[in-house]
Amino acid sequence: MKHIKPERSLPKHSAMDLKFEPIDLNKQERYQELLASCPQVSSDYSFLNLWAWSEDYNLQWAWEDDLVWIKQARPEPLFWAPLGPWNSVNWSNRYHRHTDQQTVFIRVPKVLVECWRATMGDETIVTEERDHWDYQYDVAELIELKGNRYHKKKNLLNQFVKKYNFRYQPFGPELIEQAMGMQEDWCTWRDCESSDVLSAENKAIARVLADWRHFSGVLGGALMVNGDMVAYTVAEGLTRDSIVIHFEKGDTQYKGVYQAINQMFLANSASGYKLVNREQDLGDEGLRKAKLSYHPTSFISKYRVTMPWAL
Repeated sequence: MKHIKPERSLPKHSAMDLKFEPIDLNKQERYQELLASCPQVSSDYSFLNLWAWSEDYNLQWAWEDDLVWIKQARPEPLFWAPLGPWNSVNWSNRYHRHTDQQTVFIRVPKVLVECWRATMGDETIVTEERDHWDYQYDVAELIELKGNRYHKKKNLLNQFVKKYNFRYQPFGPELIEQAMGMQEDWCTWRDCESSDVLSAENKAIARVLADWRHFSGVLGGALMVNGDMVAYTVAEGLTRDSIVIHFEKGDTQYKGVYQAINQMFLANSASGYKLVNREQDLGDEGLRKAKLSYHPTSFISKYRVTMPWAL
């Protein structure tokens, strides 16, 4: 791609002349309508994800006709992809309307990158962000776990089923207190306070559980053994045929607990979906290995895009 040489001294990131405001629960329905009009939807842009991480990233949004713009203030000021009917937007005019400065967007799905390239050519600088790619799986495959490639997963699932007197339960408001208690225990086991990543995730989970009753499209499941919660998952419908799993936690004292909550949630609560999106690995080698071990059928690739200040 062509790199643009600065012709004048301007800030690295544009402030844009849009009116940004905090993420608002009361606007989730309007937001979800615009999200549904996007030709490609990644996990970053589900309403639940925005709400969960809005404090950690200091996320805000701005509304403009058929688009919603999103920006973060932490750990550095950057824009996320704007959402709406990408293919019908005159991007050159729309972008120029708001800024004449170089602007950086992150977490931009491939379809929008292609749309911008078609409109603006090589004047945009595009960098792949592999650590943010979404992993997508076939729901039926992860329910059935057939064949040699799933042998270890199926074996661990069977061990859990045979060893423990368990019960699967769809997640609802009545389980919030137990999930909060289990999450607190999980953080003690994993020493969340010593990890910025786990500490931030713990706060995001607490935010979602506290506001569970206010979300549309949220669902989940839990495994109970002798009345105690040993695993839970929090998910959300992402598109008409895909679901995204945001959080999945298990007590590893129970062998096969993660294989069990993964399979049983899909089988009992999400079998109507074709694809399950299990989000990114964020460059964590252990997490990448674990996600690859479930054999993704596809990825949603994302990119960092630097827009020029003269289009």
